[in-house]
Amino acid sequence: MSGFRTLMLLGAIAGAVSTLSSGAEAAQSKMTKPPVDSTPLTSEELFKLYNNRSWIWKEGAGYFAVKQRQFNAWTAEGKGSYGLGHWFLTDPGKLCFKATWYAKAGNAIALTCFSHRKKGNVVFQKREPEGEWYAFKTAPASLSDEYRKVRPGDYVTARFNRVRTRLSQ
Repeated sequence: MSGFRTLMLLGAIAGAVSTLSSGAEAAQSKMTKPPVDSTPLTSEELFKLYNNRSWIWKEGAGYFAVKQRQFNAWTAEGKGSYGLGHWFLTDPGKLCFKATWYAKAGNAIALTCFSHRKKGNVVFQKREPEGEWYAFKTAPASLSDEYRKVRPGDYVTARFNRVRTRLSQ
């Protein structure tokens, strides 16, 4: 693959991955530092938030399967792409997924991580490394919670397969 095509592909993939948090951050008030006296979520708490759930984004979605911690995603951004990889929990309160993103021009690997902290009945989230903290999930739930877009079940595979088939033609 030529250098230019590689740069174009990486730009498209970066744009696709950026949809993961752009909608959430636009609707939330942001903070550069986590709330005072907040604590990282435990691995068990994080697992409960994401296992066998789909995170619906502005132009796509990602599914966090329990089986082999598989992560599948698709995005309609640009000419479309799909990601195939794994999700994992690191450090206290951090969710990451590493996926190979496929587009018409080729593929590239991307690692995306989000930190999570809680204070009282609020879970805060930040995209690593340069994101800003925002209220991700509140109790009682708020209409502006990004977590409302994290739904039980697989809302990804059907569209993932259509995008993959279209890109392979």
